[in-house]
Amino acid sequence: MSSAALITGTEHRGAVLVTGTSTGIGRVLCERLLAQGREVVALARRPSGLQSARLHELSVDLADAAATAQAAAEVAQRFAIDTFVHNAGIIRPALLADVQPDDLPTLSRLHLGSAITLMQALLPRMRAQRFGRVVLMSSRGALGLATRSAYAATKAGMVGLARTWALELAADGITVNVVAPGPIRGTEMFHAVVPAESEREARLAAAIPVQRLGTPDDVARAVEFFIAPEAGFVTGQVLYVCGGASVGTLVI
Repeated sequence: MSSAALITGTEHRGAVLVTGTSTGIGRVLCERLLAQGREVVALARRPSGLQSARLHELSVDLADAAATAQAAAEVAQRFAIDTFVHNAGIIRPALLADVQPDDLPTLSRLHLGSAITLMQALLPRMRAQRFGRVVLMSSRGALGLATRSAYAATKAGMVGLARTWALELAADGITVNVVAPGPIRGTEMFHAVVPAESEREARLAAAIPVQRLGTPDDVARAVEFFIAPEAGFVTGQVLYVCGGASVGTLVI
C-alpha cells in the first residue's frame, strides 16, 4: 500500500487510551480531550471524578503485569483505540545508598512493561487501519537528577522505546513520540517531593529559565500536538516541556 493511503487528516477520530488519569497531567488531558469531543478510555488505580458519557474508566494497577495484560485485552476488545498516551508513573525518590531492591523492577513494570503490553494489544487495529498516535510520558529527570536512580533509568528507557517503535511502525502510519515534563505544579508526584506554596517551591521556580513552574495544561498541549492526525510527519522525537530546565542544571 502506498503512503498516499495513510490517514493524514481530521477525518480520523478514534478513541484515546490514557493511563494515569486520577489526577494531575492525566486528568487534565482527559478533560481537554473530552471537551474536544473525543472518546477517552482511562486506566488508573483510582477514578478521576470526571463525568462524561464518552469517558470509560477502568481500575488497574499497571505495575501488576497480570492485571495489565487483562486490562489490555479488555480495552482492545471493547474499544476502537487509535491513540495511546502512556502517562502513568511514580517516582520513589531515594539517594543511591537508599534505593530499595524492588524500586527498579516496579518502575520498570509501570513505565516500560505496561507500555509494551498495552501497545501490543492496540497494535493490530492501528496497523489494520494504517493510523496510530502514541505518546510516552518521560521526564526531564531522565537527563539526570539526584534521588532519581530508578525513576531516571526507566524514564530514559521510555525514550529508547519510543525511538525504536517510531522506526518499526512508521510505514504503518503510526507515529511514536515522547513528552518529557519538567517541574509541574498541581500534580501529586511533584508535591509529594516539593510542598505546595513552600519556600522550596519558590526557589525551584526561580531556578527555571522562564521563572515559573509548569502546569498540567502546558504538558497536555504538547501531547495534543503529537496526537493530532495532521502530525504524521513527526515521529521518534522528544519534546521537553520544562521551561528551559533541560538546557541547564536543575536542583529540586
